[in-house]
Amino acid sequence: MTTPWGLPDFDAHEQLTFVTDDATGLKAIIAVHSTHLGPAAGGARFWHYADDQEALTDALRLSRGMSYKNAMAGLPLGGGKSVLLAPAEREKSPEYLAAFGRAVEAIGGRYVTAEDVGMSVSDMIEIRRQTKFVAGLPPEGSGVGGDPGPHTSLGVFLGIKAAVRRALGKDSLEGLHIALQGAGSVATGVGLHAAAEGARLSIADVDADKAQKLAEATNGTVVSTDEILSLEADVLSPNALGAIHEEQSIAALRVPVVAGGANNQLATPEDGERLHARGILYAPDYVINAGGIINVCTEYCGDGDASLVRERIEGIPVRLEQVWSESAASGRDPAAVADAMAQQLIGRG
Repeated sequence: MTTPWGLPDFDAHEQLTFVTDDATGLKAIIAVHSTHLGPAAGGARFWHYADDQEALTDALRLSRGMSYKNAMAGLPLGGGKSVLLAPAEREKSPEYLAAFGRAVEAIGGRYVTAEDVGMSVSDMIEIRRQTKFVAGLPPEGSGVGGDPGPHTSLGVFLGIKAAVRRALGKDSLEGLHIALQGAGSVATGVGLHAAAEGARLSIADVDADKAQKLAEATNGTVVSTDEILSLEADVLSPNALGAIHEEQSIAALRVPVVAGGANNQLATPEDGERLHARGILYAPDYVINAGGIINVCTEYCGDGDASLVRERIEGIPVRLEQVWSESAASGRDPAAVADAMAQQLIGRG
């Protein structure tokens, strides 16, 4: 594997841990980007990567995104992420999860893990047997914990409403057309919230059955994954994997708003400028999708209950407005504005 220092996504990361456990087949990368504001928090992603280099790039980008996300959400957490290189059959045993838990424990609290793509509450329970540096566990007492997905969905939905208010002057999604990319946990929550407010949905997912199920639940329409990014709509909401916005895809967009929960939506920083140049209002992904980590933080820190989680998530539109207002005043694109704000907060501005 190429050393990370010369990679474009290496950003003065404080620590990279490469984990191998031959007995269980575990191969993982734990990336700690920043602990300036607190322990580096970010979920564990279980994914089958094309090669090791792709996994490393993902770990670097996602961990930096978590530093920015946690800072912009006002949380006492730094940023980190782990990627578990799933075998082709995508199976993980209790022993496999235990080996990962031991790796997290060995970092000594500088990194706190939770669910991400491919991981579940039951997986966190297994990991918890080996380390206390984990969240996303079943709720106890205050009722805070469990799957962070619904909280991410709520934040994205509120962020979409804020974007629609700013770009279209509308206080409701009623009658608006939303192109929803993805039909997983977060996308499903976003779709259900939007449909309940009267939005019309077009839905695409690589898993056709998931897309159909969500379409039936929301009275939406299934479209192809090739079509979703160029569909004429009021909002494009990307809620699948990242790097979808690049020069060609941006040129094909036919929406005034891009607002969704997918991480690392911009392939390069220049793509934020391209969206801005086209007059498309972009909600920086790590600002709008912070609901899940807000719930994780409240659980891990034990500093509040479900009502506080809701209050903190309702702050997401406020932060987006701050970003958009600064963008309008300075002429810089919202992604660049958010990055500058986050870098200042983590002591790198």
